[in-house]
Amino acid sequence: MHAYRSHSCAALTAANVGETIRLSGWVHRRRDHGGVIFIDLRDHYGITQILCDPDSPVFSEVEKLRAEYCIRIDGVVKARAPELVNEKLPTGEIEVYIRDLEVLGAAAELPLQVFGDQEYPEETRLKYRYLDLRREKMQNNMMLRSDVVSSIRKRMWEKDFREFQTPIITASSPEGARDFLVPSRQHPGKFYALPQAPQQFKQLLMVSGFDKYFQIAPCFRDEDPRADRSPTDFYQLDLEMSFVEQQDVFDTIEPVLRGVFEEFGEGASVDQDWPLISYADSALWYGTDKPDLRNPIKMQVVSEHFAGSGFAIFAKLLEQEGTQVRAIPAPKGGSRKFCDRMNKFAQEQGLPGMGYIFWRDQGEGMEAAGPLAKNIGPERTEAIRQQLDLGVGDAAFFLAGKPSQFEAVAGRARTVIGDELGLTEQNRFAFAWIVDFPMYEADEETGKIDFSHNPFSMPQGGLEALNGDPLTVLGYQYDLACNGYELVSGAIRNHQPEIMFKAFELAGYGADEVRKRFGGMVNAFQYGAPPHGGCAAGIDRIVMLLADTANIREVILFPMNQRAEDLMMNAPSDPMPDQLMELGLRVIPQD
Repeated sequence: MHAYRSHSCAALTAANVGETIRLSGWVHRRRDHGGVIFIDLRDHYGITQILCDPDSPVFSEVEKLRAEYCIRIDGVVKARAPELVNEKLPTGEIEVYIRDLEVLGAAAELPLQVFGDQEYPEETRLKYRYLDLRREKMQNNMMLRSDVVSSIRKRMWEKDFREFQTPIITASSPEGARDFLVPSRQHPGKFYALPQAPQQFKQLLMVSGFDKYFQIAPCFRDEDPRADRSPTDFYQLDLEMSFVEQQDVFDTIEPVLRGVFEEFGEGASVDQDWPLISYADSALWYGTDKPDLRNPIKMQVVSEHFAGSGFAIFAKLLEQEGTQVRAIPAPKGGSRKFCDRMNKFAQEQGLPGMGYIFWRDQGEGMEAAGPLAKNIGPERTEAIRQQLDLGVGDAAFFLAGKPSQFEAVAGRARTVIGDELGLTEQNRFAFAWIVDFPMYEADEETGKIDFSHNPFSMPQGGLEALNGDPLTVLGYQYDLACNGYELVSGAIRNHQPEIMFKAFELAGYGADEVRKRFGGMVNAFQYGAPPHGGCAAGIDRIVMLLADTANIREVILFPMNQRAEDLMMNAPSDPMPDQLMELGLRVIPQD
């Protein structure tokens, strides 16, 4: 017999009754029923109930077992009485009577329980991640992740893509986040960087004549953490294609992702129609560039109804250049209690509040209620109602000013309204392509122009477009949103050196600086670079959505905490003095 097991803890059935078998696993749960000890023995595959009574030669040893002891047992398979069959377990028809026991690994007192659904602080879970990962939910999440990656690979190979591995140690590149720098021992005072993405390398692969590339790529960014973003590293499906336009990229990645969500979505509906929404429209309608289309609420501009009205706050704001009034329709939200609650929400978000109107039936017809309705009068109020297609029992909320100052709060308010009023459809994956991103943005304080998205994107209109106002230039850039999260980001690339130099010049990078930072790419583009484009899909976020969790650390094996610390491995740690000397570095203490 094998040294550790003849079967897994999910394999035994009634067909094995009478057999002598060997199992290994962890003590999941221990129960003492009047001298008869029952143990749920768990391994990666499942659970088998084993039992021991005083007649067993190892009864005294079994009495000493505690939760999470790792053990090996020999025993005889017995049939459970019909009334004791556990239909929830594949092994529920049988139990194993213990004849022999070996403790393979004793367990100290546990800082967190593996059995059950107890909640523990995230710091505890991350410090003892190896225990946390033993829990059923976490085991399922990580197996889901593995299966999703496997499915993606198969689907990409079926589309004639080939997987290539790009360097992990490279040069620093402005990708929109901070680099992790790596000091060079052989070149004192110089630094490598961990790649924020394989961006330049995958473009160079296209120049090298490889038509279709993909990679499940590790990426490294020194970012501030969020629930849906790792602060240090993440994985993405990275792909690039030659001789393509924007729609070609969409047509390639859509069936891959649609298939993955249909395969692992556990019956949730997957939208077949993925609309294209401009960045400007997405910001207007949803207050974000990653809208949740399960929520049917679409915001609208209603400035004309407040201009010159009796509501002086909005009327005076609209006299200033670049200001608007936007409305958030709230079907079924027509109660003063709900309106006051949403007004309080806006105040908690740092705004003075949100104006509102709600419509109610007074017995003699519909009436508009709320402070705004009284100030602007029935004619303007009725015009707003008709524009928003609202009726009795509905409400609308209003925000005013420069969109950049209230847009994000409006987007969050739209989400809260949709959730609280039960408007947001559940058990559905709703996708949308966000397109026509602005190439540049201006710092509100300094006015400095910088890239707003990927700096290697092709501007719409080519070189001619770069000769006008940079803030009006759109790029062939696109994101894919799903249920309020950005899943994919990509672009048609700028493959022409003269356009590349001009694009970087507008962002304050001279030709010498471009050659210094991107010399490899600039040189390559001088030797017949093909038109090309691609995208990257976030593996962690895809699995997060499929696992129905809002915290990305639930689907990463060994994540950092919110402060970018690895509590289990004690990273980051202080370097040894000889390491610093070897690298020619000195740590300056921070006050």
